[in-house]
Amino acid sequence: MEVRLQKYLADCGIASRRKSEELISQGKVTVNNKIITELGTKIDSEKDKVKFLGKVVRPQNTDKIYILLNKPIGYVTTITDQFNRPTVLDLVKINKRIVPVRKT
Repeated sequence: MEVRLQKYLADCGIASRRKSEELISQGKVTVNNKIITELGTKIDSEKDKVKFLGKVVRPQNTDKIYILLNKPIGYVTTITDQFNRPTVLDLVKINKRIVPVRKT
């Protein structure tokens, strides 16, 4: 199945899609032992061998769990906070990759 390289890296838990774009531009990602720096490069997730900093990356479990949370006052909707405020991830103790979103 063809997929953009930055999406594949995000699915593997390496970084967000935006951060993955930076990593690709910096030449830290190889596909079939070739350094890739062009954004939007498509790969075949079943055939191509993708490495980040020399280590093979594979998608994480794609099962998704959705949690609806009424965020208490004082918590922020982010993974990490530059001001060290409590985040919604502090409230949810699940041993899975969690991506917080907020309704706007």
